[in-house]
Amino acid sequence: MLWRNHLERLGLHVTCAQGQSDAVAVLNDHMIDVIVMDLVLEEGSALAIADLAAYRQPAARIVFVTSSSFFSDGSIFAHVPNARAFLPTGTAPEDLAAMVAHYARH
Repeated sequence: MLWRNHLERLGLHVTCAQGQSDAVAVLNDHMIDVIVMDLVLEEGSALAIADLAAYRQPAARIVFVTSSSFFSDGSIFAHVPNARAFLPTGTAPEDLAAMVAHYARH
């Protein structure tokens, strides 16, 4: 909710999904410019969602956030062609929002 509030303050429309099944429904029902996605999901696979996004909405950019050190070597960009950023979950909400706004404009 904290990230959502910051994004909405910048005038961005935000749709939230909880887990893979919700994310698939959002990707099927809405045109998405930027996806902010935690790599560690309680339900499903972030990489499966990223693959679907690349197939269904290839122009959608993905900003990954995570508390894990997995992919900290930058290899996420080799695995996910529409990945644009890889941030720690502790990133300041206003910084995350500015990055999302930047990619939403491009």
